[in-house]
Amino acid sequence: MKKYRLILTLAILLSIPYASFSQNNNPAKAHINHTAIFVVDLKKSGDFYMNVVGLDTIPEPFHDGKHIWLQTSPHTQMHIIQGAPEAKTYYKNQHTCFSVGSVDAFAKMLLDKKIAFEDVKGSLNTITTRVDGVKQIWLQDPDGYWVEINDAKD
Repeated sequence: MKKYRLILTLAILLSIPYASFSQNNNPAKAHINHTAIFVVDLKKSGDFYMNVVGLDTIPEPFHDGKHIWLQTSPHTQMHIIQGAPEAKTYYKNQHTCFSVGSVDAFAKMLLDKKIAFEDVKGSLNTITTRVDGVKQIWLQDPDGYWVEINDAKD
């Protein structure tokens, strides 16, 4: 009987899918929770990310008029924090990227709103198509942070 229980226990343990021990259950495995940007004008930046990029607000705990929290994906957020003394110059290679269903439609919306964008090389109001077929454009928020918009599916 003991031999039968041991075999049954081993069979059950071996039948547990490997996925249950995946990186999702690894407490040392990190994932992005949020990004934060430090801005001069909270309202201008909030309007940009909500009305141009299309992000929705989520509750923020401070209620001090210096923070806006936005949902960027199901488990990821962007925190906009007021207090920067001035806008700065940033490199395009240091950016935040958002994916949309259609870069062409997004670019048209920007043109309709008279918001300039560029391709990866800096050509005004031009769309880049990467070697993998993903379309992308680049624009800057009110504080000069670079934002990439692309149509990547993953």
